[in-house]
Amino acid sequence: MRVGVKAADYGGTMSVPFASDPAPPHPFNAPDPMEPAERHEGATTLRRGQVPEQTTDQRLLDTRNGHDWVQSDPWRVLRIQAEFVEGFDSLAHLGPAVSVFGSARTAAGSPEYAIGRAVGRELAEAGFAVITGGGPGSMEAANRGAQEAGGVSVGLGIELPFEQRMNHWVDIGINFRYFFSRKTMFVKYAQGFIVLPGGMGTMDELFEALTLVQTRKVTQFPVVLVGTHYWQGLLDWMRTTMLPEHKISEPDLDLIALTDDPAEAVRIVADSSNQRDDAAVAAARALAADIIAARHAGEQSRAQEEHRLT
Repeated sequence: MRVGVKAADYGGTMSVPFASDPAPPHPFNAPDPMEPAERHEGATTLRRGQVPEQTTDQRLLDTRNGHDWVQSDPWRVLRIQAEFVEGFDSLAHLGPAVSVFGSARTAAGSPEYAIGRAVGRELAEAGFAVITGGGPGSMEAANRGAQEAGGVSVGLGIELPFEQRMNHWVDIGINFRYFFSRKTMFVKYAQGFIVLPGGMGTMDELFEALTLVQTRKVTQFPVVLVGTHYWQGLLDWMRTTMLPEHKISEPDLDLIALTDDPAEAVRIVADSSNQRDDAAVAAARALAADIIAARHAGEQSRAQEEHRLT
């Protein structure tokens, strides 16, 4: 396991940038009782009595509706296809980017919020776009840091039973019906993951990323955890329980970097990105050399054949 810069935990005396800043002037961390119920289904916004009782994902996975799925599922395929097309089209020209995950429950103005904001700023200054889930809390913090630093701030929202509005620090926002199409976008357009303290959704995204790296579905893909106080217990459990039980191997632990320093987290991602670029250039040069050698060998063979015939 690679361990980054050590610092006091978030509950101690760690000095973080922006920690004393006032909360942003928008109430994303708590629903506004004056606002009507609202849900996004793709490009459609539904409010008040038009909000359905189930989300699209719930309807897809619900098997209690007899055999209606025989008629409806083929049409769902087109909707799923449309989500992929929309995501690919919107993000195709994004450039280098990093996905940042973390809790929607992180309070604005808290030390964790300040850390997320610093991560977003550091990424933007390093030339990366920032991709988050587009919601409140740590996601908002990372989007805010990127936007304030002049970077590109992306939010990939999801239809949920409890609506999360896209935070207003997002420059490019896409709302998805299905988790699996949204997850594809997080990985396809990112050079790596930076993971802030979070709950079930953050754990899901973290371990899905680790699984993709472990199984080599993606390569040169750094996963950086920010917050030793929060994450060290999980990493200790993996080392003392999963490893002795042979559920993972020692190299699997090396897939994870841990730090308290936002700048260090971004350096890890940037170094990996540079290594990947260098490897791609080396591979392209090797391929070009092979093509030239093959062409030269073919020309020599033809010359020898022409000489033999004459």
